[in-house]
Amino acid sequence: MYQKIIIIGRLGRDPEMRYTAQGTAVTSFSVATDRSWTDQSGQRQDRTTWFRVSAWGRLAETCNQYLSKGRLVMVEGEMQETRPWQGRDGEWRASLEVRANNVQFLGGRSDGGAAPQEQSADQEDNNSPVLDEEEIPF
Repeated sequence: MYQKIIIIGRLGRDPEMRYTAQGTAVTSFSVATDRSWTDQSGQRQDRTTWFRVSAWGRLAETCNQYLSKGRLVMVEGEMQETRPWQGRDGEWRASLEVRANNVQFLGGRSDGGAAPQEQSADQEDNNSPVLDEEEIPF
């Protein structure tokens, strides 16, 4: 079985990079996607969906170096298990988590400056250790 997700959206905050106990870089950032439509009564509706993205190894280092809040990106990766959580209002929500395999930086210079246009996990050494979920530092 195989699954893949592609997200195009903007970073909701600056990325955060950490290292595992084995020294592997992990960068996490959130991406918001927006959808607008007109409902049957003619009212404009908007929906924002948030994704928590994690990048590993060299991809993590590149994302941490070049991404910032508001930057437009395309993330290609795999959905991880959703994690339910309860908001302050008491409503249950789900955290949509993606492990990035490829990140493409979109937009022009005014959208975050000059940067490599694409970075892929395939371009790094594939000697990344298989980590237990408990080792993820976020």
